[in-house]
This record gives sequence, structure tokens and C-alpha cells, in this order.
Amino acid sequence: MLIQDVQEALETSKKFYEACRDVGFAYLINTGIPQEKVDGMFEWSSSFFKLPPEVKKKAPHPPEGWKHRGYSGIGVERGFSRPVHDTDELVSIQKISKLPDFKESFDIGDETAPARSGLENIWLPEEDFPGFREFALEFCRTCRAFQMERLLPALSGGMGLDAKFFNEYHKNGENQLRLLHYPEGPAEAFKSGEKRRIGAHTDFGTCTLLFQDDVGGLEVASPSQPKSFIPAPPIRGAAVFNIGDFLMRWSNDTLKSTIHRVRAPPRKADTEGLAPERYSIPYFITADAKTTIDCIPGCWGPDKPKKYPPINAGEYIDMRMNAIY
Repeated sequence: MLIQDVQEALETSKKFYEACRDVGFAYLINTGIPQEKVDGMFEWSSSFFKLPPEVKKKAPHPPEGWKHRGYSGIGVERGFSRPVHDTDELVSIQKISKLPDFKESFDIGDETAPARSGLENIWLPEEDFPGFREFALEFCRTCRAFQMERLLPALSGGMGLDAKFFNEYHKNGENQLRLLHYPEGPAEAFKSGEKRRIGAHTDFGTCTLLFQDDVGGLEVASPSQPKSFIPAPPIRGAAVFNIGDFLMRWSNDTLKSTIHRVRAPPRKADTEGLAPERYSIPYFITADAKTTIDCIPGCWGPDKPKKYPPINAGEYIDMRMNAIY
């Protein structure tokens, strides 16, 4: 029985790796993250964004982009369309991407370890929103347990590495939980391009777990036709997983960080012509900030030279964060 279980785990790891290599996206089921906790986090998110603006602004995102904590209002951020590996490339992209995203957000570090200076969480006063901090941090701990006990070991195994390979680079839990709210808006404005939910972009870090409500709107670039997008509809009980730019670089482009976007939901507008609001909750998994990474073993050799020099994880993520503010 044990051999059978080990063999099944190996087969699952291989299929997971193939999805990361060929598509960069996958649906994950049986994660061990209870659905009632996911539902509860959505309820807290909805309650948070319904708070008066003056209350939400008591936990403001700092002006520096890399200090990715606290509340950001509608139109603050901009999405970018492709991986970025240096500051000069970043500046050129910033000039092109001027249309802000029609969304608001609240960002939380999971507090598994003491925060890096400047990345401490920014909470509302407890009397303004009692119970929120406790529930959000517990949800972070649940996601991190899945990350360390099952997700990263499965990816390591699928790549033929020691099961603890990626865990060694993610010891401090320097991850980010993001609550996202896309307000309702005129359906025609989304259709014409006057407004957008999130433009085409890639994620920055190692990988992302995404929990969606039942509205829809997430689209992923087709592996065979990059300019075409495929809907990734919500599936209750499943989390959407995707590779981030940092891991694509780390793997010498062996793993795929796929462009994705959020459009106005496919559900028809109401009688007043308004596209419905949407909520989502991404959990961004990031390597420890002080870690400097080089190419993953097995991803380079005489026939596949290294494309990128070693890079510090914290410096790379900070550069990318600064781009969106």
C-alpha cells in the first residue's frame, strides 16, 4: 500500500510539473484548505470593502510600491504585460501602460516570521473591524501549510529534485495575501476599453494560489496562440495555481509564467447596464528576501546555457512592486 501511495504521489507530481512547464496554470483540488475557511475569507473581504472610505483609509498602502501592505483605492495600480528582469526594461513598460486597473485591494503579510523592515502589516484599528486580523492570519497559516507540506514538495518531485528543494528557499513565509474587489461598472465602458479590471500581466514571485468567487472574468493566454485568451472559470472547491516570473527565471525558462488578465464578467449586465462586482483572493508565494538564487539543477547544461545571472529574491520582487505604483 505504501509503495502504491508513493507511486501515485510521483505520478501526480509529474503531471503537475508538466502543467507548469506547458501551460503555467492548473486547477488544484483536495488541497486540504477547508472550503468553509475560503468562504469565510470571502465574507470578511466583502465586509471590508463595504466599509466607508474614511475607515478603509485608516490602513493606507504606503507611497512606496515595494511596501506592499494595506489598502489601495480604485485606480492606483497598473498591470504589466510581460516578465521584467531589469530596471531599464521596467521604465520603458511604465511609459506604455497608463490605464489604471478598476479595482481596490488590501494586502497582508502572513506573519509566519518577523516582517522585513518596511513590510510590517498595516491593519485597521481592531475597534473598527473586530476579528478581521485574527481570521486573515489564520487563513494565511492554512495556505502556508499547504504550500510547505504539499505544493512545493510536489513541484520539487515532479522536477526530479529532492522533495525539500524549494522548501529550503521559502523558510520565512514571506508571502502575501491579497483581497481584491472589482466594483460594478457600466458594461459598455468595459466593452469599449474605457475601463479595465486588470490588464494582461504576469505574477512576480515563485507562484500564486488564487481563490475566485462565482462571477468569473479570469482569462489565461493560450499556450499555442499567445494573443488569444482562454476563460479560467471558477470551480468551487478548487484553487487556481500559476507560475510566477521569479520561478520562470529560476528555472531558466523551463517553467512557464503565463500572461493572464481579468475582464468584465461574462455574466450579462443587469437591467441598468452594470457589470456585476467581483471578488478574488490571491496568495502570492515568494522566496525568502535574503536568498540569492541561481539556475535550478537540471534546467541548464551544454545544450541549454543559463540565460540569467544569479539574483536576490528581495531585490527582484521590490523592483517589480515599484512598477505598479
